[in-house]
Amino acid sequence: MGMVEGGLLQIRTIMGSWHRRPEKSNTMGIFIQKYLPKNKRVRMMILMIADTLAVCMASFLGLFVRFDMNISRIPAEYSQAAINYLPYYVVITLIIFFLFRMYSTMWSVAGIREVIHIIGACGLASLVQVAGMMLLECKVPRSFFLICFAALCAEEVIIRLSHRVVLTMLVSNGDKRTAKKIMIVGAGTSGSMILKEMTTSRLVHGCVVCFADDDKNKIGKFLNGVPIAGNREAIPRLAEEYRVDEIYIAMPSATAKQRKEIIEICRGTGCSIKILPGIYQLINGEVSISKLRDVEIEDLLGREPIRVNLDEIMDYVSGKVILVTGGGGSIGSELCRQIASHNPKQLIIFDIYENNAYDIQLELREKYPELNLEVLIGSVRNTHRMESIFEKYRPDIVYHAAAHKHVPLMEDSPNEAIKNNVFGTYKTAKAADKYGTKRFVLISTDKAVNPTNIMGASKRMCEMVIQMMNAKSKTDFVAVRFGNVLGSNGSVIPLFKRQIEQGGPVTVTHPDIIRYFMTIPEAVSLVLQAGAYAKGGEIFVLDMGEPVKILDLAKNLIRLSGYTPDVDIPIVFTGLRPGEKLYEELLMSEEGMQETPNKLIHIGKPIEFDIWKFEKQLNKLYELVNRDDDGIKEEIQFLVPTYHPKSNEL
Repeated sequence: MGMVEGGLLQIRTIMGSWHRRPEKSNTMGIFIQKYLPKNKRVRMMILMIADTLAVCMASFLGLFVRFDMNISRIPAEYSQAAINYLPYYVVITLIIFFLFRMYSTMWSVAGIREVIHIIGACGLASLVQVAGMMLLECKVPRSFFLICFAALCAEEVIIRLSHRVVLTMLVSNGDKRTAKKIMIVGAGTSGSMILKEMTTSRLVHGCVVCFADDDKNKIGKFLNGVPIAGNREAIPRLAEEYRVDEIYIAMPSATAKQRKEIIEICRGTGCSIKILPGIYQLINGEVSISKLRDVEIEDLLGREPIRVNLDEIMDYVSGKVILVTGGGGSIGSELCRQIASHNPKQLIIFDIYENNAYDIQLELREKYPELNLEVLIGSVRNTHRMESIFEKYRPDIVYHAAAHKHVPLMEDSPNEAIKNNVFGTYKTAKAADKYGTKRFVLISTDKAVNPTNIMGASKRMCEMVIQMMNAKSKTDFVAVRFGNVLGSNGSVIPLFKRQIEQGGPVTVTHPDIIRYFMTIPEAVSLVLQAGAYAKGGEIFVLDMGEPVKILDLAKNLIRLSGYTPDVDIPIVFTGLRPGEKLYEELLMSEEGMQETPNKLIHIGKPIEFDIWKFEKQLNKLYELVNRDDDGIKEEIQFLVPTYHPKSNEL
């Protein structure tokens, strides 16, 4: 709990950037903010002077209270004894306070733990006082020490906490009429810490007006003066009743499904929503409350993030030469990031687009200065270039992510799709075989299943190339198939965001179109784990969870941006694009499912085909695409029996 609390108490910094300071506040609040000493040494001197006065007052009260608050009744020998020891008492107490770090603690956010700290320091000072006065034979009544200890504790608590009390009373509560009204969902430790920071920070211009919590025992009670006014079902009513501007979801231990349900309820209020990161991040110290963030589209997938313990399975990468083709792209660059963190002997990034390659090069060199990194520019379609790279670097493992993937564009340029995807894969695979690469992993797609477009058909042919090469090579050739990744280049999320920023409309091809989604790090971690399972010839299929309706995705993104779908931002249906399907499949009907140690990774039984006949057909296809033949689609249909270009769903 201490680590969580420590993380939570950092909210001040970020909140200062979220909210402008109030233009109006009361006079005392302005005075305190303007003239409170900023220099640490000045503050330390002020505290030391206050502590000196407190020690003197405690010594006086020790005798004054003991003799019924009548100075005339105090014997002269007791007064003289207390005065004689007072200089020692002051010096020793200041030293003890210094050792207890009472001059370097942030008292503006102090709590019960700090009060216990104060009592401990005062207790040690009192014990030393007892021993010192006995050694110096300064005789005083025994009750003097107890009263002196109690008085010193009370004085120090008042001194240390007065800063927070004054700020709470005068600064945070200056002019609530101009402050944003905030509802916190979750009246647990995290919610109370947010409230605590908001009531003590001078930089926060916001007022927590109510809590919502599903615990029936909490509803109707107050947390630091703020009512816990209802459960999640009451959020819309509370937002209207309290005129809430922002909602903070402070439920870090909630499951993804629970968070999604609450986010859906909060979105209906029209309020701005921010969410606290997961509790595992707070405990690990990866983030603090200062990372309280806007709700992202990933929060609405309604499932837990996929986490793979790569340390257990990445020994096959450590100490190896790794080549990533298409290493500057969305998937390729994330592959490079995760591989770089597991001590490869050498990492080679190969890409035709120099800007992306340069970006990932800078990132990796900054983060991993000891990494043996080579960044090469070129095309997988260039036979000589590929063979020269394999001959020089002799990669042990190849991740082949280079491909054209934009469906409509490939429909218009089918020959280029085949040249790059199919023959780029073929040439890279042949070079891997020739120069003794141990493992070759193809990044495939769900669009390869029963393809209705050139891009999907080309990737299915890539899988067939992998199966063909595995049958006649010592290299283990495998493919990993998955669906769409959120936020990748050319994906729907960046497109929707741009359209929303421009005021709409948001374009959706069809109201019923669905897709499987996964985040880039999730997909790549599973690709790497699948690579560890590879024995040769497998088509690994990643479990993508439940499919998501693109229309729902568009509406959610509009709402998360603070707008109302079809009111502020219109949604326009443009019709399915050439080659586009309403839904994607991850397996063909002929393929079975085989389990792996990771339940999220399955192995599809490869469809048998005549590899020698297929190789001859490839040679014929190569001649056609290099002539830019218009009959390329018919030839592809002959090679890929599951390709049905006319099955575009309307």
